[in-house]
Amino acid sequence: MGLKSKYTLEATDIENQARHSQLYTSDNVTVPKEAFSEGNSLYAKIQRFAGKFNIEQRGIERVPEDERTDTNLANVGTMWLSANMVVSSFAIGALAVTVFHLGFVDSLLTTLLINFLAVTPVAFYSTFGPRYGLRQMILSRYYFGFHGVKIVAIFNVLACVGWSTVNVIVGAQLINAVNSDIPGYAGIIIIAACTFLVTLFGYKVVHVYEFWSWIPSFIVFLIVIGELAHSGKFSNISMAVGKAEAGSVLSYSASVFGFGTGWTSLAADYTVYQPRTTSRPKVFAWTYGGLIFPLLFTQILGLAVATATVPPSADGFVNPYADGYTDIGIGGLLAAVLFPPLGRFGQFCLVVLALSIIANNCPNMYSVTFSLQVLGRWTQAVPRFLWTFVATCIYCAIAIPGYSHFESVLEDFMLLIGYWLAIYEGIALTEHFMFAGRKYDVTIYAIPSSLPPGIAAILAFCFGVMGAVLGMAQVWFIGPIGKRCGSPAYGGDVGFPLAFAFSAISYTVFRTVEKRVFGR
Repeated sequence: MGLKSKYTLEATDIENQARHSQLYTSDNVTVPKEAFSEGNSLYAKIQRFAGKFNIEQRGIERVPEDERTDTNLANVGTMWLSANMVVSSFAIGALAVTVFHLGFVDSLLTTLLINFLAVTPVAFYSTFGPRYGLRQMILSRYYFGFHGVKIVAIFNVLACVGWSTVNVIVGAQLINAVNSDIPGYAGIIIIAACTFLVTLFGYKVVHVYEFWSWIPSFIVFLIVIGELAHSGKFSNISMAVGKAEAGSVLSYSASVFGFGTGWTSLAADYTVYQPRTTSRPKVFAWTYGGLIFPLLFTQILGLAVATATVPPSADGFVNPYADGYTDIGIGGLLAAVLFPPLGRFGQFCLVVLALSIIANNCPNMYSVTFSLQVLGRWTQAVPRFLWTFVATCIYCAIAIPGYSHFESVLEDFMLLIGYWLAIYEGIALTEHFMFAGRKYDVTIYAIPSSLPPGIAAILAFCFGVMGAVLGMAQVWFIGPIGKRCGSPAYGGDVGFPLAFAFSAISYTVFRTVEKRVFGR
């Protein structure tokens, strides 16, 4: 008998067998490791084959205590250190000057303050992994219900696949900046294949890779600092004043916050193999430190380098930094810093930064599988590692034509849907602190009739979308409130705080009624 028949996590089977099934008597509702390869079903045969290569077989099933052997807290910190010590984070800092036209000091202060706020939910939910042994999307059932969480999972799939696509295009552009004979699709395939190999093997290999991969990127960024300082091109751009300045600060804040808090929907996935007795404050501290250092380091560096693009080339004056950014984007800007003084070694440094995208995409490609498995019985019946392959093929299929035709459109779309994270946090944090009593019964994580109905969360999600629309200031649309927070042409983005406030307040009302009506 295979896992699908004996240990299925779907409602109709579990509710009838909850008091008798091994699933509910083994370590507080966990599926033992050997169950994945039991029997002669196709599922079991695939799992046995995967087990021969030490590929992680477990998906969204709760991790038993005897399998939680990852006692190295440094793994928690370096996981996020590597995922954010990347050129994508550097590019966020550069936006302050190249897109929002801010000064250095105001950009610096915004980067500091917003990041300290943005990473707090990620660190908070990372502490849930050791305590409950559940993936982040499964924990979300305690807020959104068994079926309502599928809405959240769809948004998470879009986010993971979409940002992986944007990131891999950036990496391919960096490789192309080094050698124009390497076509964009080749760079995309190289980065995607390396990412797939890491995430294929699962939790342990992802952590091993992330434990070390930040080092070469960090060294290259130090070289960038040295070359920028030696060039004397850094410019302390003065801060502007007025409504336009306020709008630009708000919009830049939204970009910084969205990047930093984007890991919230994946947070617990990277601590579920930590023992239940692991100190929650230590997990929080390691996660927070692993996030805040690379985010501040890379974004402030991106900001500093971007100041060299001012003023642009004009009337006989040539600014290679501005020209590089105009021609190739971030790749061209970094090439302007590294290539003239370092030659081929500078090109090597840019390749290292291009390959840093692997560390950035690993969390996306590992965690997207759990969101896919949450969607239904048949998706859970597909092993995690096969979903990794499918997701990789999908984002490559989007990235290859997107490299030349619609990269900016794709990036604008990803920024547009990013507001869902504020809605998710507004609902999840409200449930935790106001209704759940700060604890969750792990024995019901797969029983729809015991979990919250999810009606309150879905309604609050809709209200959160309303708040995001009213406050957003994006290329495609500027909301009525967002328009009043800056210049009439560009507005100021307050979509994140409004989405959070609308969802949290409405959820408080709807959840109060829901608990009175359903008693759960």
